[in-house]
Amino acid sequence: MYKRYLEDIISKRIDSGKAIILMGPRQVGKTTLIEKILEKKDYLLLDGDDPKTKTLLTEPNTEQLRSLLGKHKYVFIDEAQRVEGIGLTMKIIVDRFRDIQLFASGSSSFDLSNKLNEPLTGRKWEYKLFPVSWEEYENYHGYLYSEQQFENRLLYGFYPDVLNNPGDEINILKNLVSSYLYKDILSFANIRKPEILDKLVQALALQMGSEVNYSELAQIVNVDKNTISRYIDILQKGYIIFSLGSFSRNLRNEIKTNKKIYFYDNGVRNMVIGNFNPIDLRTDKGALWENFLISERIKQLEYKQRYARTYFWRTKQQQEVDFVEDYNGKIYGYEFKWNNKRRVKLSKTFVDSYKAESMVIDKNNFRDFVIIK
Repeated sequence: MYKRYLEDIISKRIDSGKAIILMGPRQVGKTTLIEKILEKKDYLLLDGDDPKTKTLLTEPNTEQLRSLLGKHKYVFIDEAQRVEGIGLTMKIIVDRFRDIQLFASGSSSFDLSNKLNEPLTGRKWEYKLFPVSWEEYENYHGYLYSEQQFENRLLYGFYPDVLNNPGDEINILKNLVSSYLYKDILSFANIRKPEILDKLVQALALQMGSEVNYSELAQIVNVDKNTISRYIDILQKGYIIFSLGSFSRNLRNEIKTNKKIYFYDNGVRNMVIGNFNPIDLRTDKGALWENFLISERIKQLEYKQRYARTYFWRTKQQQEVDFVEDYNGKIYGYEFKWNNKRRVKLSKTFVDSYKAESMVIDKNNFRDFVIIK
């Protein structure tokens, strides 16, 4: 089993007097990770998908909770976002049962965050878990095997089930996308026409790594611009996609308002468009490479608690930087290169204007970018 980077970090927070919340997409291993952390402890598992559990955890009083929790020192509420009023219930547990360490997992930030933020202010440690990272993958398999599997990872991604079942990746991704990823989104966001969501996700997958125009997407999907904006926000909070805004400070000709859309996992993106052709036969290999690099970087920034703001940069004259980080008052610019034979340099205008540190990322040095030391 892959050793997750967060395992040691979360373990150090046990018995800190605060709830430990683990959020992230479905099927990335949240339950597995918490159960691994608790494997040598006597803990109570409460499944938020179970109707009886939901009833017991909805607006209980202190005595009802005392009966439910018994003498357990560790309590794990799985899929906590399923429980109505879970934030208040967890607040009671943290405040009244000081000898209990409470854990909770959730698959949709738009629901669980809303339920927890106010009741649990100052009472929680919150972490995000993503599909397996390149660092976790290489730590488990070693350098040589990881290098041999590199193109498969660009195609099939890093969901644990996908990694654990080589040869059956497409079936697993098909089930993952159809059964799990949209499940919370459709139920919690009150989306009555899932076919519109499907159409939008396909359009975003085809434009991955390109600047998206909401008006253009509205025409493609045949809905209004506000609906596009709302659905993209929901897809981000459901951990399917994320966006980069445009970096702009000094120059009049910089693009200021556009966004680029990326997927948290290459395999999910390729399943959405139904394309698992080998890398050397694809016209989108550059986009897959860029999505892999940026999604891996996002995992690292989150796990290593490097609080950087992330962007892309472009001028109206088409000068461009693929990825920009604003960290500790310093600007870093990165250009991604799939073809090692092609010479690439970062825009001199960008480097000079922002006194930026710059780096070209290719297949020879990408580990320096996707693993933050």
